[in-house]
Amino acid sequence: MKKGIIVLLIMLIFPVLRLTAQNPNLDKLNAYRIGFFTKRLNLTSQEAEKFWPVYNEYQKQKNLVQQEKFTLIRNFNQNESTLSDNQLTETGDKLIACIVQESSLAVTFHKKLKEVLPPAKVIRFYQAENLYKVQLLNELKGVKQQPRPFPRRNL
Repeated sequence: MKKGIIVLLIMLIFPVLRLTAQNPNLDKLNAYRIGFFTKRLNLTSQEAEKFWPVYNEYQKQKNLVQQEKFTLIRNFNQNESTLSDNQLTETGDKLIACIVQESSLAVTFHKKLKEVLPPAKVIRFYQAENLYKVQLLNELKGVKQQPRPFPRRNL
């Protein structure tokens, strides 16, 4: 159960850019995200015009770092028994560097966010971001928990 939740969380934060080629509903997801944040933040057209480029650039950079983390973890999972201690140490160091880079991106994004939104909307953004992730996770759970019909067999 824990692994399932972790996998779902990784899927949620896994880069949207990678899903572009695989997900025919990406436009629908993006429209939903834009509508969700615009409504929750009550963005004016001027604020939205400034907010979305900053947010999209942040997401793009964050997704690249998350792809790197995902690759490192996948490599570890697939090759753990054959990796030397030096390779394991290097992998751990790279993972921490990714975490540090994510934190640095978050700080930079926060500074830019403060330039384009009033303080209350900055805080509201972080609340909306958490709520958005929860709603997506719940929708994924709902889709996964729906019973699948048995294949029909000709008897």
